[in-house]
Amino acid sequence: MVRSEASDVDGYLAEVPEERKAVLAEVRRLCRAELSGFDEVMAHGMPAYERDGSCEFAFASQKQYLSFYVMRSDVREAFEERLAGHDVGKGCLRFRRPEKVDLALLRDLLKATAARPGTVC
Repeated sequence: MVRSEASDVDGYLAEVPEERKAVLAEVRRLCRAELSGFDEVMAHGMPAYERDGSCEFAFASQKQYLSFYVMRSDVREAFEERLAGHDVGKGCLRFRRPEKVDLALLRDLLKATAARPGTVC
């Protein structure tokens, strides 16, 4: 699934391949738990979490990856050591297989994002 036309996150999760549903549902649960005060929206065809109209975190089921978008450069920089060795793009953390998704790392990234507002790159 490259870009979803789903109107909400429930619809998005219904479209993802069966082997990815459980981990993405858990990521959504973490987002809802850790990103208090954020709005859950669909943006650019993927679930996203906004604060004051700015998207700070999103996730997607791509063709070859599960992708997690950390939009705040200050958060990415703070986690530079923990992100080392992972498949990381400019603002994207990717995992090829659902069982390899590091939920503890994602939880900590979400907590850092929620801790205070910052500049979205």
